[in-house]
Amino acid sequence: MSTIPASLVKELREKTGAGMMECKQALQEAGGSIDSAIETLRIKGAAKAGKKAGRETAEGRVATYIHPGDRIGVMVEVNCETDFAARNEEFGVLVRDLCMHIAAAGPEVVSREEIDPAQLAKERELFLAQAREMGKPEKVLDKIVDGMVDKWCSEVCLLEQPFIKEPKMTVKDYLTAAISKIGENMRIRRFARFELGK
Repeated sequence: MSTIPASLVKELREKTGAGMMECKQALQEAGGSIDSAIETLRIKGAAKAGKKAGRETAEGRVATYIHPGDRIGVMVEVNCETDFAARNEEFGVLVRDLCMHIAAAGPEVVSREEIDPAQLAKERELFLAQAREMGKPEKVLDKIVDGMVDKWCSEVCLLEQPFIKEPKMTVKDYLTAAISKIGENMRIRRFARFELGK
């Protein structure tokens, strides 16, 4: 079979999440058989199955959101594995939800790893001074300061913030649920938040 109908390529993409050219090539090799093409994609490692973490996320979307009143604007980049998933409606909902969350919650960084070590050290010193001012015993100061640092991180790190639409889960939990539902690894690459006068 030399010419593969676009509808067949689309069907294979929906079943596997593999790229358009990979699907077309697999169908040509399989003589137009969907089942054989799926097997070919699995053998080549292009079929999306198994654990998602650690997979390359080179596709995705950059989206913007302007809060009513035009005083707060957000731009976010969310990555996924394939352009097929990036065009998925559920992926679009995820990206829009993240934009609105960033506008409302005002995080400073995506994850704890992005916090400047000097800033973290400064915050620890401040929390230590506060704990001593409260008269806490020296032997429990480290534990108290760790708790204060964790609370601070949950305020400034996007992934650790309670998700605005479902405060019982964090943004990281929401992202994990989306990964499970869509079936691809995803990550919030970066964001910028603009607030008038700040």
